[in-house]
Amino acid sequence: MERLLVMKPADLGDLLLTTPALRALRQTFPETRIEILVPPTSAVVLRECPYVDEILTFNKYAFDRPAALWRPDRWLALARLARELRRRRYDVVLIPRHLTTRWGALKFAALALATGAPRRVGLDNGRGWFLTDRVPDAGFGAKHEVEYDLLVVARLGARTDNVRLWLPSDPRAEAWAEEITAAWARPLLLLHPGSGAYSVARRWPPDRFAALADAWAERHGGTVVLVDASADVTGAVLRAARCRPIDLGGRTSLVETIALIRRCDLFVGNDSGPLHMAAAAGVPALGIYGPSNARAWGPWGPHTAVVKRDLPCMPCFYRGHALGRPQGCQERPCLTALSVERVLAAAEALWQSAQEEAVAWTKERV
Repeated sequence: MERLLVMKPADLGDLLLTTPALRALRQTFPETRIEILVPPTSAVVLRECPYVDEILTFNKYAFDRPAALWRPDRWLALARLARELRRRRYDVVLIPRHLTTRWGALKFAALALATGAPRRVGLDNGRGWFLTDRVPDAGFGAKHEVEYDLLVVARLGARTDNVRLWLPSDPRAEAWAEEITAAWARPLLLLHPGSGAYSVARRWPPDRFAALADAWAERHGGTVVLVDASADVTGAVLRAARCRPIDLGGRTSLVETIALIRRCDLFVGNDSGPLHMAAAAGVPALGIYGPSNARAWGPWGPHTAVVKRDLPCMPCFYRGHALGRPQGCQERPCLTALSVERVLAAAEALWQSAQEEAVAWTKERV
């Protein structure tokens, strides 16, 4: 096998969850050229990833609805991509992705068949007619997304003993974060109150994050920092908080956010890309889950935990083989009735556990 393409048109968090599978491919097929197709907005998270030889970009969001095909410019972009993929003469195309909708399955079928690759491997929930190698899809949450991706590459014989997530590192960002955090009191609690724009229903209310910040500061002191791509999201928390957290909302790049995460003592956030970054960084990471599927997209790695309610309607987003309700219901009791006390207790338990493990690890080596 000389050339392989991984099709993963996904957001930042989903791409990070794919990195163990990419590692398995690289370790098993060191001589194979591995390329990956991702949205341009997510490509930065795989910058300098040692498991990928080239990152190709495609704005899949422009084709989220069939109406896009009525626009000549979209047809032209699609034709150019298809021609380029064909020119590269892939031996194998991998699709570690659920074929959730008929339209989505048709898009993957069109691109996979356009490559001309003789072997096409992916998850199949009944819509994978175009695949030559079909990996059974038992539905969202039957396995974690990391496990599903590993199953897809395992169909080629690719395996790895290291299933930790990979995370990029930028020297300038790391130096900046080292300097700025050196002046902050410990422990450093990093809060991420936002989420991807596709499903803002995943967000625990801002006033709850503010109350969590106040309770933490009162009990443990240290420094509370707010991060998010939007200053509007963190600003709502800042206005409701008494402890005056440091607000970095909208002020850090992706690599700077990653560098800050690496230096925090505890991360608490909604189901989002930064939560998976924290899990990848190995810091204690607590995910707050409501409508979304924690079994499928919970934080992956050591020192991670999920706090959520146990309601019969949960999850309503990505449930079984269906998309479900990305914006949840109007009341959202899964999040609005999730108390600050419960999240604080989960955060403290995770932080304490990580501290005890670090002490035990140090004693074993003294």
